[in-house]
Amino acid sequence: MSTQPTATLTIDLPAIVANWKTLCARVAPARCGAVVKADAYGLGATMVVRALLDAGCREFFVALVSEGVSLKQTLADRWPKGARLHILNGTLPGDELLCLHYGLTPVLNSLEQVRSWQGYARQLDFPLAAALQVDTGMARLGLAPAEVAQLTESRAGLAGITPTFLMSHLVSAEESANPLNQHQLERFVAIRRHWPEIPGCLANSSGIFLGADFHFGCVRPGAALYGVHPGGAGPNPMRPVLRLQAPLIQWRELQAGESVGYNHTWQASRPTRVGTIALGYADGYLRSASNRGVLRLEGVEAPLIGRVSMDSITVDLSAIDPARLRPGLLFDVLDAQQDINALAVQAGTNAYEILTSLRHRYRRHYLE
Repeated sequence: MSTQPTATLTIDLPAIVANWKTLCARVAPARCGAVVKADAYGLGATMVVRALLDAGCREFFVALVSEGVSLKQTLADRWPKGARLHILNGTLPGDELLCLHYGLTPVLNSLEQVRSWQGYARQLDFPLAAALQVDTGMARLGLAPAEVAQLTESRAGLAGITPTFLMSHLVSAEESANPLNQHQLERFVAIRRHWPEIPGCLANSSGIFLGADFHFGCVRPGAALYGVHPGGAGPNPMRPVLRLQAPLIQWRELQAGESVGYNHTWQASRPTRVGTIALGYADGYLRSASNRGVLRLEGVEAPLIGRVSMDSITVDLSAIDPARLRPGLLFDVLDAQQDINALAVQAGTNAYEILTSLRHRYRRHYLE
């Protein structure tokens, strides 16, 4: 087994559960589900879903049929009756049989998907559960207004389908003052008049904080569960769930005028102690953080200098007592002081990209 230094990602499952419970309390009496697509935003869907199932969550959402199949296979002995796993992208031809075999609930986004699912219901002579998604402004997934009209005017309607939710997706929920939010809400309410008996499901993480009018029967937070700030301003109501630590490999002394890294984008203006850390863009530490990121050793800052490489970064260790330095010494990349939201600002992106960029080279440790 290799003894090479490895970055460690600690994932706090109780903090994820606490965030879910915080959102549950905020939206009650509406139900609170959990979006666990993209391997629970990179944190490990099996472990996250197991923790949320134990906490009482019963509505889950992934993007792909393959994600749903994987979860149902790994959690087959723990999947409780009444818990549902929705496939946000719906079904492509051939996916329907996998949904039926594994008990997955497709989100139907087009008339073609609706008709195909109805065809399987007729073959089985049994109504099949599915959610119905309508487009209220994202223009990405969901029935367009003309398709909604065709469906409501059709004699077949939703025959053979037991609807779980009527869904749509908000465009700018993190911008609470954006008039698009109210516009989409009004369009969603108007469409719901055709199917008032179907529970509504509109709000994502940020949509939850737009108020009770957006909650309907169920909300589906994703990033907020994992510590992402749902509003982008003010104190974060969500608990941080990650600690990422990366080891020091070696260090050296540079004189004023000497440079570091690819293309020498950083040059020392004074004598500088430079450390090389085993972390790079192959680990999901984005190259856009070059010359901007900050690591810490017990609260003492070690600014990132030079370009982020594939497997390593360089930091300024001048503020750290050299007597403390040793190979393998762990520096904090993400912690309670600098969470994914702060790192996203440094990298010039959003916290979603930071989360989903985390790679599997880390030694993962789950707090249970």
